[in-house]
Amino acid sequence: MSIRELLKGDKVRLTAFREEDFSIIENWYGESGFSRHYDFMPAVPRTAGQLKEMVESSSNAADQCIFAIRENEGGSLIGICGFESIVWNNGTARLYIGLGDKEHRGKGYASEAIRQLVEFGFLELNLHCIQLNVIAYNTSAINLYERVGFVREGVVREFVFRDSKRHDLYMYGLLRREWEKDEA
Repeated sequence: MSIRELLKGDKVRLTAFREEDFSIIENWYGESGFSRHYDFMPAVPRTAGQLKEMVESSSNAADQCIFAIRENEGGSLIGICGFESIVWNNGTARLYIGLGDKEHRGKGYASEAIRQLVEFGFLELNLHCIQLNVIAYNTSAINLYERVGFVREGVVREFVFRDSKRHDLYMYGLLRREWEKDEA
């Protein structure tokens, strides 16, 4: 029996963070386009120190799991992904992902990273259901999540306020049996 290699795909791999990563992530947070798609909280710039503290806090929390997304070729940091709000007794978690620089978007990196993260969640963490939230205007992310197999389960109407307009927040989920069916 061969053991499959988790967290590594053809283009990217999921790893721990390195000290030099935080200045790169600081640049991402300085660009409001990243923050406004990555999160529904206000797009506030963060220092490298604040980001290091955030990653360390996530790494040490029992209900979270965070990864750096790196290109296989060269190993450069291109994004962040992970799980939060893990409820171990129910086998549920909320997935998140963000690619930093625009040059890395639209190349299949996010799709591969999500597939690796979902596989890790189901096979290594023994999750039953992986959920995620996405703002309705983030149509490229919505298309990606649906391509990977996530199903829209609900909507929180007018949840996000951006640019003097209200936007819905969509809730998606993927059950382990749905993922296994697609993997077969």
